[in-house]
Amino acid sequence: MVSWTYLVLAGLAAAQRNEKRGLCFVPNEDHPEDNQLWAGRDSDLSWYYNYQERPSPAYSDLSQDEFEFIPMMWGVGPDPDDTTWLNQVRQLMDDGLEVRHVLGFNEPDGPNEYGGSDVAPALAARAWVANFEPLAEMGVKLGLPACTGGWDGMPWLRQFLGNCSELLSTDDERRNCTWDFLPVHWYDNFGGLASHIGERLAEWPDAEIWITEYAYAHQDLAPTQEFYNQSIDYFDREDFIGRYTYFGAFRSDNSNVGPNAVFLNNAGELTDIGALYLGQEETGVDPQSWAAPSARVPAGLLLGAVLLALL
Repeated sequence: MVSWTYLVLAGLAAAQRNEKRGLCFVPNEDHPEDNQLWAGRDSDLSWYYNYQERPSPAYSDLSQDEFEFIPMMWGVGPDPDDTTWLNQVRQLMDDGLEVRHVLGFNEPDGPNEYGGSDVAPALAARAWVANFEPLAEMGVKLGLPACTGGWDGMPWLRQFLGNCSELLSTDDERRNCTWDFLPVHWYDNFGGLASHIGERLAEWPDAEIWITEYAYAHQDLAPTQEFYNQSIDYFDREDFIGRYTYFGAFRSDNSNVGPNAVFLNNAGELTDIGALYLGQEETGVDPQSWAAPSARVPAGLLLGAVLLALL
């Protein structure tokens, strides 16, 4: 029999989750215990994606209400009309997973060597029509391709939507690809981030913005933490920000955005940024340290131990 106390605590835990705040999940094969830090009672996070179309095994026992998984089509294969990805997402739904949102291609304007999927807009448009439009008809919300924060991002998106229009329009009706929100990536200062989002809102005034990768990369600790605090306040305050995922759920020695923009130090201890992102208290852990901080012994206990030693 489930106690009322359990139900109340479970309800409070669910209520405390931040509906905007999510996880860009990069599993740690060497330290699988790290993977368990991001979901559960001690976490404010409400959703995650993993650059793939299937949920991560680490969270297979969590429901969509507990920790929503969002499939992504990372890139486009040799045949842009192939619907394998669509079929896999449909299979998830047939197996009982309530897929509410999906994400488009990861940095298609960027080269593979820097993590981009490097897809021509015309090919991406064909893959979108084949794999995403059917999901829109099923009520799934679609996120446009997440371009880099570079100069090519907006031109790529314009070309992509132009190619979509060519594919879907007829002589009698002008159409474009269906989409519900606009993901962005950013790795520079806060002023640049706000301007970057502003440019996209100027181009697409009614867009809901999702920041699906961001950090102040390769900076000293103080400006990195200041950027984090500014961005979190901004994202939580503004209604046009639908969701966001900080890019830092890994250890300092395994970071490609600099050793200070991380959730964990080299020993797997939560840094200030990591703890705050989860909704916990600051830890004072140096991101670049290689050991857990020494436990602080209360002064009274320390004095008692000294006195006992002298007896």
